[in-house]
This record gives sequence, structure tokens and C-alpha cells, in this order.
Amino acid sequence: MQLPAICNHHRVKIALLTLSLLIAGCNNGKSAATYDNFTSGLNNYFLDHTECLLPNTRFPLEVTDKDQIKQMDTLVKATLLDKTIDAGVKTARYTPTTVGARYAPHFCYGHREIVSIDSSSPLQVSNGFKVTSVTYHYKMQDVPVWAKTPDVQAAFPAMALSTSGQATGKATLAQSPVGWQVPD
Repeated sequence: MQLPAICNHHRVKIALLTLSLLIAGCNNGKSAATYDNFTSGLNNYFLDHTECLLPNTRFPLEVTDKDQIKQMDTLVKATLLDKTIDAGVKTARYTPTTVGARYAPHFCYGHREIVSIDSSSPLQVSNGFKVTSVTYHYKMQDVPVWAKTPDVQAAFPAMALSTSGQATGKATLAQSPVGWQVPD
């Protein structure tokens, strides 16, 4: 049995329909430029990127700066650090306590969870990928008790703002076949 021939008119319609479905497929799902997809991409990123008080610190830590000593002393009061003083050179030496060892050396205090996307820039192409810059509000998740104490929050105002529930941030996102991602 022979199938009927398709005229050129129908071939063009089929080709256009196929092309439109392919284009529509690229703009649906996780790769579409929507605030929900931006939120998902950021939340996936922040699950593996925690916020830390002392990101570049090693212990034992020796401190001579009076303002930094005041900050570190709040971690002593929170039973995270022990302090010894070398009066000869006016240096405070800090080491983690048994409780503090759980958080040392960086004293991470949680990860961001996006509450809302406030704005995004028009899509642009960079290094072959569509990218956008987004501004967002976030709250911190998995915040330990010591990071919520008034003394520690007063000593570390950036952490206090991050854990306030009113914090904002900015990020660049790149479109990929599996969704929006923060480029490394």
C-alpha cells in the first residue's frame, strides 16, 4: 500500500509546527527565564555554599587588634573559643573549645534560602550562555543557637543582617539545559 503524497504546502506547515514546538520546548521547564526557576537555581546553589564568620581563619588564632579581640571575645562568651593572653606582646590567642570544634575553623552559620526575586536584568549572552542578574530577598536556614545571641549579633553586624530575615542579595545566573545556575 502506498501512502498519499504530501504536497509542499503541508510539508511547510509540518516543518513550521515542528520548529515552533522545538522553540517552545526550549522556553519551558527549568530553563525558562522565570522568577520560580531563578529561585530554584539560587536555592540549589546556596545549599552547598554556607555563610561563615571567619572564612579565611586558622586556629590557633593570634589577635592584637582591639576591635577584633572584642569580636572574638563574644565567641568566648558563647563557649565556642578559649582565650589565653600573652601579656608580653599584648596578644590574645584563641583556640576552639570542644563545642566550638563543631563549627571551627570558619564558624559557618547557615545557608541562604530565597524568599523572593525582586528584579532581573534583560537576558544577555555571555560565553555562549544566556545570563541575567537578579536581586533577591533571602532568609537564613540552619542557623545555630550561638549565631542568634545578642552579643554575637552585635559583634558581627553583617551576620546579624543576614540572619534578620530582611536581607537582600544580587547574583548572576546562567541558563543551562538543566535550569538556571550560578556560574563558578
